[in-house]
Amino acid sequence: MKDIFEKTLKFTRAREAMELGLYPFFQPLQNSDATTATFRGKEVVMIGSNNYLGLTTHPKVKAAAMQALEQFGTSCTGSRFLNGTLEFHLELDRRLAKFVGKEAAIVFSTGYQTNVGTISAIVQRGDYAIIDKDDHASIVDGCFLARGMSQADMRRFSHNDPDSLEAVLSKLPADSGKLVVVDGVYSMGGDIAPLPRLVEICKKYGARIMVDDAHSLGVLAKGRGTAAHFGLTDEVDLIMGTFSKSLASIGGFIAGDEQTIHYIQHFARAFAFSASLPASNAAAALAALEIIENEPEHVQRLWDNAEYTRAGLRRLGYDTGTSNTPVIPLIIRDEYRTVLAWHALIEEGVYTNPVVTPGVPPTESLLRTSYMATHTTDHLDRALRALEIVGHNLDLIPQANTLQPTAAKA
Repeated sequence: MKDIFEKTLKFTRAREAMELGLYPFFQPLQNSDATTATFRGKEVVMIGSNNYLGLTTHPKVKAAAMQALEQFGTSCTGSRFLNGTLEFHLELDRRLAKFVGKEAAIVFSTGYQTNVGTISAIVQRGDYAIIDKDDHASIVDGCFLARGMSQADMRRFSHNDPDSLEAVLSKLPADSGKLVVVDGVYSMGGDIAPLPRLVEICKKYGARIMVDDAHSLGVLAKGRGTAAHFGLTDEVDLIMGTFSKSLASIGGFIAGDEQTIHYIQHFARAFAFSASLPASNAAAALAALEIIENEPEHVQRLWDNAEYTRAGLRRLGYDTGTSNTPVIPLIIRDEYRTVLAWHALIEEGVYTNPVVTPGVPPTESLLRTSYMATHTTDHLDRALRALEIVGHNLDLIPQANTLQPTAAKA
């Protein structure tokens, strides 16, 4: 008889990397102030975080979390359906809806659950979910759950290609329900969805559109996201966001018209059968949201830092793809050299994220870098100098390309 655990014995790749000292995952940080961290006993500049505005260490955010912790304890120990709803949750629902320009919103315990719960609740038998090939795994899993629960169907279109989307939609039954789901900012490539054209095509074929703003909230349009960036808030049907990036907490939300959110609230299994967000996390997200609303200089500083670094990377000759946001990939296209580069950068005092299969296809392996509002110019220059050294040592960039004269500003 076949042992279902047989596959676990055949999985040796990770242990082989561990033995070589090149295993880059599940690595513990000893300490972190957001912009820097202590890793393996040495300080490294952190350019591998989603903490875009650096608010995880903001005094107002920490104070709000601590006050809620003292008042409500560590957990609600129940779902929002039953004993797990606090006024904190309702206030966060209201404030987020207003912030992104929608009638209503509900808060989930994680961003992953938000996508899985929303898509599987909306896309039912006879419906279609149409997604970008580079969409986040949580979107794909939401489609898989919809298919498993109700035999709904899923289609994919080429990344950021409106013509490909139209080709897919044109072949679907006119009388079927259709939900198009895209990332606002793609977490690996750092590129923005061409929302105006996508919205136009969705309207033509009677499809609804949902935008995952996990990496757009706090980044685009003074922090209000992709739809606001393009002036299309009223044209986008559902806006999803997370707290684990710019909002300095953990959790997620979906926002839209009141009736649709009311439906999701009652039919999203990931919402109904999960314990609600602890009060301390909700309070932290509320405090971060208030800072974004009242202190726009944080978003501006984020973009200043991103453009400063992008200019240095281009001067060095790194392939940064089509990124036009604070997420800047360094595309290496070889898994082994990608991990070697990660290791070499650690030795030079810089922390990045190596992204290999299954995160991306093998020929698109990359180092994912991202930048924060709280990085100083010194942090960025240290990172660029390390990237110059490693890039030359591993032949990732042309030997003639340097940062001389220095990239440092006064």
